[in-house]
Amino acid sequence: MTSRRAFLQRSGLIGLGFVAADALATSERLLAAVPGLDPGDPEVPNEEVARILKDLFGDRPIRKGHLTLDMPVVAEDGRIVPVIIESDLPMTPEHYVKAVHLIVDHNPDPHLAAYHLTPAIGSVAIQTRIKMKRTTWVRAIVDTSGGDVWAAYAHVNVSLNGCG
Repeated sequence: MTSRRAFLQRSGLIGLGFVAADALATSERLLAAVPGLDPGDPEVPNEEVARILKDLFGDRPIRKGHLTLDMPVVAEDGRIVPVIIESDLPMTPEHYVKAVHLIVDHNPDPHLAAYHLTPAIGSVAIQTRIKMKRTTWVRAIVDTSGGDVWAAYAHVNVSLNGCG
């Protein structure tokens, strides 16, 4: 008769507890690597996304609001996922949205798109289609002329891999 502990050791289930604890510690370090990230925001999944956020926005806080990200909850085909990004922020010569960034956490290249804008555009309304490799968070983040950073998030379940 095999003891429960011996069975778990042979099947590798005891090691999973250590792996899960290490993954939790890693995600906490990644969250700490992105200053100003609201604890209610989606977790930063890996070092690459943390680096992208740090490179784009430095230590500026990323706050939710002034932005809508409209995407399907379930994407039947990851090769063509519709995206609508809109903002209610002003587009005047003094205060305007300088850039909109689209980050798909688990794509091969997470920083999927960057739209650089001028006040002449009138309002922020972007419609596009993207490819998504798998179920993950999508982040739309705007950078304003005043240095504020605003974000909206969507969790999209992908049925069919769109990135090969």
